[in-house]
Amino acid sequence: MTEETPNQNEAAESAGDADTSENPFAGLEAELDRLKQEVLYAQAETQNVRRRLEKEKTDATAYAVTAFARDMLSVADNLARALAAIPADLRENASLKPLLTGIEMTGKELETVFGRHGIAKIEAIGAKLDPNKHQAIMEIESTDAEPGTIVHEMQAGYVIKDRLLRPAMVGVAKAGTPAPKVDLQA
Repeated sequence: MTEETPNQNEAAESAGDADTSENPFAGLEAELDRLKQEVLYAQAETQNVRRRLEKEKTDATAYAVTAFARDMLSVADNLARALAAIPADLRENASLKPLLTGIEMTGKELETVFGRHGIAKIEAIGAKLDPNKHQAIMEIESTDAEPGTIVHEMQAGYVIKDRLLRPAMVGVAKAGTPAPKVDLQA
């Protein structure tokens, strides 16, 4: 059996006290680190929610007129059809000239209003078929245009800002059969 001296007992007790005093601080520090991390995650989540809501608000403002704009496209189509249906001889008639000018000015004003609200016409003729912008209605044999190129537009397409409002309804070129060669020597 060994006898412990009073100095050894005091050292052992102070070491035990140090262990018990360090453990609560270590536990508290770990808890503090965990809570700091949770606060950082909560702040990041709040910031993400705020950004998401701001984007949704911006989108709602930018695209609020989408349904109304779609309805107005049919008005624009009918106005263009009315102008296209007027024969050339009636266009020269002096009594109808003011009426034609009024209809043309109405069409231009409608285009201006569309432009002011971010509604733009999709240029289709001569472009490659893009299923994100165009709806192919028919294929047209063509030796002049490359297959997949738009050669006819039945209805204009429109975008509002960066979103498709209505696809252009188009006719697309397909490889045509070349004209038969005729032997003139025979």
